[in-house]
Amino acid sequence: MRNAQVTADGAHIRWVELPGRPGTSTGTSRTRVYLHGLGASSGPYFTASATHPLLADSRSLLMDLLGFGISDRPTGFGYTLEEHADAVAAALEAADVHGADVVAHSMGGAVAIVLAARHPHLVARLVLVDANLDPIAPDPSQAGSSGIAAYTEEEFLAGGREEVRDRVGAHWWATMRLAGPEALHRSAVQLARGTTPTMRALLLNLKIPRTYLRPQDDGPLPGEDELTENGVRVVAVPKCGHNIMLDNPEAFAEETANALKA
Repeated sequence: MRNAQVTADGAHIRWVELPGRPGTSTGTSRTRVYLHGLGASSGPYFTASATHPLLADSRSLLMDLLGFGISDRPTGFGYTLEEHADAVAAALEAADVHGADVVAHSMGGAVAIVLAARHPHLVARLVLVDANLDPIAPDPSQAGSSGIAAYTEEEFLAGGREEVRDRVGAHWWATMRLAGPEALHRSAVQLARGTTPTMRALLLNLKIPRTYLRPQDDGPLPGEDELTENGVRVVAVPKCGHNIMLDNPEAFAEETANALKA
């Protein structure tokens, strides 16, 4: 496990680092950085993919965002998408990573887009895995970010977290319970709020290779034609839901490997 201080008051991001397949020179392939979604952790969600024969050739950092997984959970941090991106940037600089391939799921994809826009020297290619591109309205009937964002922070800390636990089920809660309560709520609120310009607008303006993986059964993304017209490669992955890397790991590894050949 590696770590780097990413805030002035001493909070650390931590990650699991895989050196790549023996005999592979990291000088000939980019480092890969994996970023998880809301309430998740990169180790449980990405280890099988990072070690898959199609993806095991490069140094890989399975990084937990500040507030989640094995990283610190500071209560004085704002957890905006911009602050998340800047914290990841500080960790990458400390790890001597520049021009990385960033593979990012859900909220992690939104962070990755902001990272590429704010710190372009750190990101060479993006693979977005059913990532958030637009603001969403808080909705108390939902289990994910929009449901969490429907609480005030006071409500969430006073009992809303337990209500979310009961709605999301044991599988998601297995990693969600590792998140700091403030981190989970503030990240959900900020994800629902989005960025200005939006994550979608930032993505359209990036000049690097960009691939977006979506579940085939969900049908086309809102604005998918505009994405493809602006050079974003959108791939429909069969037999999966939102957690593509867990639901169809073979197809995920194949499509991610294809994206990283660009």
